[in-house]
Amino acid sequence: MKNNILQTELKFTETYRKYKDAHAAVREAMCLKAQYPAFFTEIKDGDLFAGRIKHTFVGVTPDEWGPTAFGYYCQEREMRELMAKGDLDEAYRQKIEDMLSFWKMENTSSRLRSRYPEEMAKWLPTDDWMHDYGIGFPLYRLTGGNIDFGKLLELGIPGMADEIRRFKIYASNEGNDTEIYEAMLTALNVLIDICLYYACEAKLKAEEENSSERKGELLKMASVMETITASKPGTFREALQLFWLYSLAADIRNYGRMDVYMGDFLVNDLNSNLISESEAQKMLDSMWRLMAARNTVVHNRVIIGGKGRRNEKNADRFALMAMEATLNVKEAEPQLSLRFYKGMNPHLMEKALDTIGEGRTYPMLYNDDVNIPSVQSAFCLSRTLSEQYVPYGCGEYIIDHKSFGTPSGVINLLKALEVTLHNGVDPATGKKTGLSLGEFRSFDTFDKLWNAYTKQVEHFIDLLACHEELEYKVAGETAPFLYLSMLYDGCLEKGLGAFQGGIDYLGGTLETYGNSNTADSLTAIKKLVYDEKRLSHEDLLRALDHNFEGFEEERSLMLECPKYGNDDECADSMLLKVDTHAAEYTRSQKDKTNLHSYLIVIINNSANTLLGHQTSASADGRKSGEPMNNGNAPSSGFDRQGVTAMLNSIVKPSTYIHAGAVQNMKFSRDMFTKKRIIAESLLKTYFEKGGAQAMITVVNRNDLENAMKEPEKYGHIFVRVGGFSARFVELSRDVQMEILNRTLY
Repeated sequence: MKNNILQTELKFTETYRKYKDAHAAVREAMCLKAQYPAFFTEIKDGDLFAGRIKHTFVGVTPDEWGPTAFGYYCQEREMRELMAKGDLDEAYRQKIEDMLSFWKMENTSSRLRSRYPEEMAKWLPTDDWMHDYGIGFPLYRLTGGNIDFGKLLELGIPGMADEIRRFKIYASNEGNDTEIYEAMLTALNVLIDICLYYACEAKLKAEEENSSERKGELLKMASVMETITASKPGTFREALQLFWLYSLAADIRNYGRMDVYMGDFLVNDLNSNLISESEAQKMLDSMWRLMAARNTVVHNRVIIGGKGRRNEKNADRFALMAMEATLNVKEAEPQLSLRFYKGMNPHLMEKALDTIGEGRTYPMLYNDDVNIPSVQSAFCLSRTLSEQYVPYGCGEYIIDHKSFGTPSGVINLLKALEVTLHNGVDPATGKKTGLSLGEFRSFDTFDKLWNAYTKQVEHFIDLLACHEELEYKVAGETAPFLYLSMLYDGCLEKGLGAFQGGIDYLGGTLETYGNSNTADSLTAIKKLVYDEKRLSHEDLLRALDHNFEGFEEERSLMLECPKYGNDDECADSMLLKVDTHAAEYTRSQKDKTNLHSYLIVIINNSANTLLGHQTSASADGRKSGEPMNNGNAPSSGFDRQGVTAMLNSIVKPSTYIHAGAVQNMKFSRDMFTKKRIIAESLLKTYFEKGGAQAMITVVNRNDLENAMKEPEKYGHIFVRVGGFSARFVELSRDVQMEILNRTLY
C-alpha cells in the first residue's frame, strides 16, 4: 500500500497549480478533467444504471463537502487520518504535506473568510455551529441548485454542445469573452468520458457474468451509455441514465420536477410497448436505490405533482410510480415531495396517504393553493414564475432553474434572547457574544426588553446577509461552476457563470432556530415578571443560571405559562411577533445588499438538538442543553390540547414572508389504519385553513422505545427528523429522545 493514497488529490492539485492564473472557466474545466471519471465508482450487482460516486478529499463543487468545504475544497483532517494509516516514504509524505500547505489558504472557504470585514470577523468568529457557542454562524456552501433537466433531456449532450457553440459565435461577433463557452464544451467532453468509462466497465462485467439475464442488463447499460454520447435520449432508460450521470458530475443533489421531465419518456415507452409497466417500475426502483446510495442525508429531493406542469396527465402517471418506488425501496432517500392543489387527480393524494401510512415518511405534502401566492409575495415574483417553486434540501423554496437561494447562515433566536438577558454575555462561557444593551433589570417594561432582543437579532441578521453577498462574490471570482451554469436560465445568454451575474434571481436564505422556545420564553417573562410580577428580574435570571436546580417552583410557574401549539391567543400571538420580526427584518436586507431576495427559512435538520446543546436554560421551562423546537412546530410535549388545537396554532404564522417552513407531525399507526377517515379529515381541514406543508411520521411509541433497547430488530422504522428522514436506530440518542418526546396523535 506504499505511496498509493491520495493520488487523485495530488493530480487535481497539480492541475489546479498549472492553471492557477488561467481564466477561471478554463481552470475549472481542466480540474474537472482531473476529477472525473476518477471520482466515479464501479457498477454494483443489481444496478440497472451506471453512476456511483465517491468524492475525494480535494476537488471542486458548488455544494458543501464537509463542514466548511465548497468551491475548491480541501479536507485536511481526513487526509491526515489516512496518512497516519499509510506506509509512506518520506518523499511521498512531503509531497502530500506540500499539497496540504498549498490548499490552506487557497481553498475557497479560507478565501471567503479572509475577505471578512473587521466587524463581520469580530461577531462571526467561528464556523463550527454544531459545537461552538454563539448567536449567528456563517455556512460555506452553494446548495440547493435545481437545474433545467428538461432542457438536458430535450437536447442531449450533442444538442447542448451545438447551443453552446452558437452562443460562442454570437459572443465572438460581439467582441465578448468566449472562454467560458470553450470551457463548457470541455466539461461536456468530460461527461462523455464518464459515459464511455462506464460503457467500458459494463462490457467488461458482462464478459465475466454467468447469468444471461444480468449479462443482458449490463450490455444494455453499455449501449445506453454509448447512445447518449452521440444523440439525445429517446427512451425512458436513456433519459434516466443521462439525468443521473449529469447530476453526479455537476454535484446537483436536488432533482426538481422529475414527473414533468420524465413523464413523457415514460408514457411514450409504455404506449409504444417498448417497456411494460413492471419493467418501468423496476427501472425507477433501481434509480431510487442509487439515490439512496448517494446518502446526501438532507437532499435528494424529487418533486411530483402541482400546478404549472405542461404534461399533467403523463406527469401524474410518473408520480404514481414514484410513490410506488418509495414503497418498494425502503431507504431514507430520495426525499419524495408531492405538490397538490384543489382539482388535482385525487389518486395522487390517495396514494400519498397510503405511502405515508406505511411508515415511509414520504411523500412530504406541499399545498400549492397556499404556497404559490406565498412564494409570489415573499420573492416578489409573477404568478407564472411562482408556479415553478420547488422545495429543496430541508424545505427551502426556489424557482426551478431560475433562482438560487443557498441557506448560508444560521441564527439561534433563543441564544439571542439568552445573551440579551445577560447584557451581551453568554452565561455558558462567560464570554461576550452579543451586543451589550443593558442589564435585564434595567428593562423596566416588556417593550424595552423586546426592543433590546430585536436589536440583538437585527445585528446578526445584518452580518449574515453581508456574509451571503460576499460568499456569492467570492464564488463568482473562483469559478463559473460550468455544469450548473449550462442549465441555469440566463447564464448561456449572458456568457456568465451562475454567480458571476448569470442567474437572474440570485437570493439567499437564513436558517432560524428556536423560534417557538423564544416566543414561549418571552410569553413567560412578560406574564411572570412584567404583568403579574410573580417573579423579579433577579429571581427569573437566577433560576435560569442555576438550570432550575433549587428553583423547581419557579420552573413550574414557567411551565404553566401559555405555550404555542394549543390554540392559545396569548402564546400564539407572541410566536407571530417573533416570527414576523425575524422574517420582515431579514426580508429588508434585499434593499441593503445586491441580493434579489433574502428570506428566513424555518426548517430543521437536527440543528434544534445540536444548537440546544449550547443553549442554556430558557424561561419556557426548557433545561440547559435540551433540544429546541423543530421548525414551525411547538416545543416537544408543549402542545397539550390535542391535535386540532395544535393544527390551529401552526397555521397562524404568515407564509407570505419567508422561503419555507416545515411542520413535523407524528401520528400513530391506528390513525392511518383504523381511523384513516379522521386523519384525512384533519389534514383536509388543516390545509383548507392555510396549512402550507406537512411532514408526517407514522409510528407507534412502543416501537420507538423498543428500538432504543434492541436496535437490531427495528431497522425498518423511519422517522422524520426535521428536514430529512432517517432510520430511527441510526440517530444519536439525543435526537432519538427529541423525536420520542414529540406529541404522538
